[in-house]
Amino acid sequence: MSGTGENEMGLRKILDMTRFASIFILLLHFYFYCYGAFDQWQLTSTITDRLLKNIIRTGLFDELVISRLIALELLAISLLGAKGKKSDKLHPKTIWLHLVTGLLIYFISPLLLKWNESVQTVTVVYMAVTAIGYLLILSGGNLLSRLIKTRLRKDVFNHLNETFPQEERKINNEYSINLPACYNLKGKIRNSWINIINPFRGFLVTGSPGAGKSWFVIQHVIKQHIEKGFCMFIYDFKYDDLSKIAYNWLLKNQNKYKVKPSFYIINFDDLSTSHRCNPLDPHAMHDITDATESARTILLGLNREWIKKQGDFFVESPINFVTAVIWYLRKYDNGRYCTLPHVIEMIQADYDELFPVLNTEPEIQVLMNPFITAYQNDAMEQLEGQVASAKIVLSRLASPQLYWVLSGKDFKLDINNPEEPKIVCMGNNPEKQQIYGAVLSLYISRLVRIVNKKGQLPSSLVFDEFPTIFFNHMDSLIATARSNRVATTLAMQDFSQLRKDYGKEQADVIVNITGNILSGQVMGDTAKFLSERFGKIMQDRESLSINRTDTSISKSSQLDFAIPASKISSLSSGEFVGMVADDPHEKIKLKMFHCEIQNDTKKLNEEAKGFKPIPKVSDVTPQQVTDNYFQVKLDIRALIEQEVYRLKMAREEIDEL
Repeated sequence: MSGTGENEMGLRKILDMTRFASIFILLLHFYFYCYGAFDQWQLTSTITDRLLKNIIRTGLFDELVISRLIALELLAISLLGAKGKKSDKLHPKTIWLHLVTGLLIYFISPLLLKWNESVQTVTVVYMAVTAIGYLLILSGGNLLSRLIKTRLRKDVFNHLNETFPQEERKINNEYSINLPACYNLKGKIRNSWINIINPFRGFLVTGSPGAGKSWFVIQHVIKQHIEKGFCMFIYDFKYDDLSKIAYNWLLKNQNKYKVKPSFYIINFDDLSTSHRCNPLDPHAMHDITDATESARTILLGLNREWIKKQGDFFVESPINFVTAVIWYLRKYDNGRYCTLPHVIEMIQADYDELFPVLNTEPEIQVLMNPFITAYQNDAMEQLEGQVASAKIVLSRLASPQLYWVLSGKDFKLDINNPEEPKIVCMGNNPEKQQIYGAVLSLYISRLVRIVNKKGQLPSSLVFDEFPTIFFNHMDSLIATARSNRVATTLAMQDFSQLRKDYGKEQADVIVNITGNILSGQVMGDTAKFLSERFGKIMQDRESLSINRTDTSISKSSQLDFAIPASKISSLSSGEFVGMVADDPHEKIKLKMFHCEIQNDTKKLNEEAKGFKPIPKVSDVTPQQVTDNYFQVKLDIRALIEQEVYRLKMAREEIDEL
């Protein structure tokens, strides 16, 4: 330590001596070139003159610039080893201002010697200006010694450090979804691709309102799957945003299908543009479990609070009751009246007539036994608790418009039938989403059971705002439908919506089982979950320590979140993060991405302007709708009267025997 201190002290003395020599040469310069003024001021002497003559012989004053440059060089040498108290607030512009100004003044000052004034005036001004330039250079050099030579990055939010390489290849196959994008890599913008090469492993799209889910993602899923010959089901929450895209894209790409697909619409608001379809098609209901699943879907869809109470007595009882009614109508006259409107009307019948009629079907006697027992034991409060809840819930669907759509047979839900491929769009209305959503949930439940079979065409199921409907086994669909070439795309605003409507357990399973995930701006727990799912990358870290004489900068590397939750919460519209899944024969090393999807906005807007409106299906009149409504009521009334009469006659025959 002592040796180090002595060395520093010796170095400091050398630098001080060098600076003194610089000043001494500058003073000699003034004395030599302004000798006339010094003589008039009587500041000369024989000794100094003799000393000056000896120095002149060295050639120091042969040219005016030589002595000035030597003085400046010695000053520069003294400044090289200068040390000052470091300052992180010091800006290079201040230093350069001092140095450049000082040098300009220092080198321009010799022009003053040609000034046509008295010798004394010229001398004073020349020495003053040169001294000012010299002092500014000295000041700038001292400030330079206080500047931190290695500056930390001014990336306040650590954006550049959190960038990482992403997939720049377009990996296309017969099923893939490919979205062009660009991303930032250490400050450089590079082109990339989001390659959903296996959509059958599930595709989850999240983002708050305005994040760009439909504009940047969903419409491309629809277009690219139609271009590749997929059959499709589209749940269009804000009808007809997605339906119009699907219809017009089908018109342009009909040649991509071996068998031209039919286009169908379910729309409860405008019956003239809606086809009619019976979700309880008797030919698609093969056993009582189909009836049970349908009853569960419609009742839980109408009363979301029951989802979290499945297994409770007063939840399972109405489900069993509706199951019994559905299966009875399925078996009666080969399913002639097996529609949801007929189910709604039948459960409104009096117990005296309804229970005996239902009890005639052997397969539902077990289901009906608790209700009949309660009725026979006069436990009316219990019975009302079991049955009335189903009546009240289903009565919300008793409208002529719903009855019209639900009781028709324009098409079947086997959308991926190789002989009759279909593209089916079902529209909801945000103002009536609870009622319409429950009915659409029934359609979806039946459709999924039908399409999830082997030997069918590849199909794509697209659900916009998925939490607004209830489908009880979406996790099973994603898990099992991959081998049957059923691609599922779920769009939602936030995972909390899914937990609210489906319950935490089922929501977590749906989120965790999905192989491909893409997210725009989301907040809170969803952002934290995604950040943890994307994992960590190696990031550089720098730290700065300043003391009086030295600056210490340390660098290190450590694992940290590749995409922090705060970054996911601040994504711009069109900016997405996510992760894709690959196949054994098509490996993707760079699965994670944080990029901005590139849409050709001008081209897309031109396409939208050229879209044809969805054509009318029929010129249905209000009278037809009303007649159908009352016909359903008459059908059930006639069925019950006929069956009650048949039971009465059978009882009389037994009594006579």
